[in-house]
Amino acid sequence: MRGNDPNPFDEEEPEVNPFSKGGSAPASKSRFPQMIASTLGFGQKHDATVDIPLDSMNGTNNKQKELATWEADLQRKERDIKRREDAVAGAGVPTDDRNWPPFFPIIHHDIANEIPAHSQRLQYLAFASWLGIVFCLVFNVLAVTICWIKDGGVKIFFLAVIYALTGCPLSYVLWYRPLYNAMRTDSALKFGWFFMFYLFHIGFCILAAIAPPIVFNGKSLTGILAAIDVFSDHALVGIFYLIGFGFFCLEVLLSLWVLQKVYIYFRGHK
Repeated sequence: MRGNDPNPFDEEEPEVNPFSKGGSAPASKSRFPQMIASTLGFGQKHDATVDIPLDSMNGTNNKQKELATWEADLQRKERDIKRREDAVAGAGVPTDDRNWPPFFPIIHHDIANEIPAHSQRLQYLAFASWLGIVFCLVFNVLAVTICWIKDGGVKIFFLAVIYALTGCPLSYVLWYRPLYNAMRTDSALKFGWFFMFYLFHIGFCILAAIAPPIVFNGKSLTGILAAIDVFSDHALVGIFYLIGFGFFCLEVLLSLWVLQKVYIYFRGHK
């Protein structure tokens, strides 16, 4: 036996050259990751897993799809509305947008664009008649208020307010608007409706200008009889009542003129 032969019973581990590229070095290095993996638990069947909920991702995608669909539908509706407005404007069909009075539009009124050119003057005259009765009733409230302050009683004030609040809208609905529509459509039925209620309007103006106590309570209207009655007690109130009487007289004359003109126009187009 040679002196340098290794002892087969020796359990010493073979020397490992750290700079060696072959053999046993990778085998010895591979034990360290396995030990670390076994101690830390990486790569084992009992490892903890991180679950990412797919429902949340699907819900987000669905919401995005719904928003995109809603936006597309809204754009489609806007295009449809714009196309209809352009079609109406191109056809020359007027829209019934509220445009009067200018400071607080509550009704639609457009004589220049809706009434034929040969009828516009007559329609403006009728419009002046309607504005006249509105002015008369408003001035009547003012005059009666002054009389109430001068110990005329609160009852006549409430009656004057009722006349104004009912007379202004009713005159527009019952006779001015039918005449406006009759001028637009040349409808004999609407002309007949206008004539019937316009006669009631003229009768009311005549009674208001007279203000007989048997019809109207006390001094709730600024007629000539009421003006004579209050003039002796309060000259200022009497002056206001005389002015109101003059306004009602002017309204009667204007209304009779309008009635004559509309009747001639209706007979000429019959």
